[in-house]
Amino acid sequence: MTQPDQTPTTSRHLVRIERFDEPALAHVAELVLDRPEALNAVSTAMAAAIRDATQQLADDDTVRCVLLTSSHEKAFCVGADLKERNTLTDAELVQQRPLARSAYGGVLALPMPVIAAVDGFALGGGFELALSCDIIVAGEGALVGLPEVGVGVIPGGGGTQLLVRRVGWSRAARMIFTAAKLPAAEALAMGAVDEVVVAGGARGRALELARTIAANSPVGLRNAKRAMRLGADVDLASGLEIEDACWRATAFSGDRREGVAAFAEKRTPNWPGR
Repeated sequence: MTQPDQTPTTSRHLVRIERFDEPALAHVAELVLDRPEALNAVSTAMAAAIRDATQQLADDDTVRCVLLTSSHEKAFCVGADLKERNTLTDAELVQQRPLARSAYGGVLALPMPVIAAVDGFALGGGFELALSCDIIVAGEGALVGLPEVGVGVIPGGGGTQLLVRRVGWSRAARMIFTAAKLPAAEALAMGAVDEVVVAGGARGRALELARTIAANSPVGLRNAKRAMRLGADVDLASGLEIEDACWRATAFSGDRREGVAAFAEKRTPNWPGR
């Protein structure tokens, strides 16, 4: 397995961004959840770190694919920091809410493909972070779920919307209403994750996918994702108009010209990007 450059591109506490020395991964960034002592529970400070890191990634035109991973081998993220939450007044909880939304929304809004590598626990807000990604790879030992109704709240990081869109109303309803925690194989069967690999192997498989993705046109990747996201909840005619706009934004780019030339000359493209 290729290891990331050990010098992080940011000194931000609780979350870090890693880049790679391997040429095939030069355009891949790894967003590492790094609060292992709390199993990556999302505190107020960690939410701010995720928000800031995702903004940094969104603004970086050199990034073609992002991995969302954990520094803890037994936990991806266990969700909101309930110990901290228990100390908050109602007023403080109201004040915290926009920050929490900006963290989950920051992952969801990343303009390039994002792969979640899930090993261990991905519960509540932790699973919502994974659901905010485009592809979820899970290790065999992963346990995922949205158990919020069991502690008197509801999923608030996009879970009620994203899970329904992934697996359909009835399956999402059963999972959320029962506060179920599903092993990886069961989550795969219902479509809540996309691939299951050997325990501890989620990050390695995610890196393989990232290599393949990052070899493609950065303009094409971003516009394909934009078309898919914007068109997901509109009627077909409107979706086709969205697709056409994204096609035009790609077809008259330097990437299209380079891609066609490279194909004709039987060489690897040297994408100019945006």
